[in-house]
Amino acid sequence: MGSRTHHLALTLLLLGVIALTTGCATTRIEGEVDPIEPANRVFFNINETLDKHLLKPVAETYANITPRPVRTSITNFFDNLTYLNVVLNAFLQGKLDQGLSDTTRFLFNSTFGIAGLFDVATPMGLPEHEEDFGQTMAVWGVGEGAYLYLPLNGPNTISNTPDFVTSTLLNPLFYITSTILYPVSALNAINKRANLLEATNIRDEAAIDTYTFTREAYLQQRNYLNHDGNPPVTGYDDIFNDDGTDDESGVLMIK
Repeated sequence: MGSRTHHLALTLLLLGVIALTTGCATTRIEGEVDPIEPANRVFFNINETLDKHLLKPVAETYANITPRPVRTSITNFFDNLTYLNVVLNAFLQGKLDQGLSDTTRFLFNSTFGIAGLFDVATPMGLPEHEEDFGQTMAVWGVGEGAYLYLPLNGPNTISNTPDFVTSTLLNPLFYITSTILYPVSALNAINKRANLLEATNIRDEAAIDTYTFTREAYLQQRNYLNHDGNPPVTGYDDIFNDDGTDDESGVLMIK
């Protein structure tokens, strides 16, 4: 327990230093979403190198030898372990009905679903939701903040970094012995990477700059989550005049 607490403290210190650095940079570069891009690219390249030579090959082998139903159950298990963080943030966002539904979902899947291996809650009308502290901060009126690419963790933003604390402390794995924690955590990492194999292969084939592609995809996803799936449509206000005509041609546009 002591070593895990020490690791958490070191990680929080790193996040704090990055947040302060990014905060200063943000004041100098107004409106810039990636003010520490050089540092972010360094961490991105390190992660990509480790992934290419270690994690991806292991994940590919794992995906080839593990039946899909087994992988689905493993994914369900780890999703259920982290679901208490979803429950907490639903309540913090004032979504009381959803919070109660999510609590019931967690209890049903943890018991009738055999520790979450099977999703029995969804067929019962208790859908899965995705909530985190970054979304809670958005509800409280806090902006997303600068983009961060964290070593070994991947894409993030300033406002979502506190989610690392809540998700860690609410995960039952954090409180088990190290002899069990490390192999289970390794299985979680490999299973997650296996689930992303198709998406990252498409990214690598389609993107000219994989760093920019990853950043933009992540920030769009954050915007989608922060608005509960209904992000505002922007960028069209200047195309049309108040009378509904095209600025250049004066042709009436159908609304």
